[in-house]
Amino acid sequence: MASIAHPENSPSMPDLGGPALRAFFGIAQAWHLSETEQLKLLGLVSRSTLHSWKAGKVTKVSRDTLERISYLLGIFKAINILLPMPDRADAWMRAANKAPLFGGRSALDRMTSGNVADLFVVRQYLDAQRG
Repeated sequence: MASIAHPENSPSMPDLGGPALRAFFGIAQAWHLSETEQLKLLGLVSRSTLHSWKAGKVTKVSRDTLERISYLLGIFKAINILLPMPDRADAWMRAANKAPLFGGRSALDRMTSGNVADLFVVRQYLDAQRG
């Protein structure tokens, strides 16, 4: 299998951690996420890591965490396109949803199950709603 060459100026995984986390914490603020919700969305168990990251002390962010943040960025973008009033878009995350995918629960309930696949499913649902 041939390896793929990357341009020298493309960001490496460590280079993406800081910007990705800044974007995540912006979303966390908009959605009024609790510490527990933030931990679950990021796939973390350590509160001290979360606090370090909030303080800007990012040493290493795993590929899994970057993938989770990528899904969350897509979800944030999609819901803000579908509901262009930020208050409505942010409220949608916590509102009970009748779509079969959610079973009467909110999107945030589905997303904080701890499984990265649930982030993917919510993102896919919103992208489909956008057409």
